[in-house]
Amino acid sequence: MAQVAFFFHWPLADMDAMPPEELMDWRERAVGIHNQLQQVET
Repeated sequence: MAQVAFFFHWPLADMDAMPPEELMDWRERAVGIHNQLQQVET
C-alpha cells in the first residue's frame, strides 16, 4: 500500500476503501510504469 501511495502520490486514507485486489492491480501498474521509465533512461 505504501508503494502505491508513494508512486501515485495518493493519501493512505483514499486507498483504505480499495479492496486488496484493486491495490494489487495498482501496484502492478506502478511496477510496469517504473520498468518502462527505467528502460527509456538507460
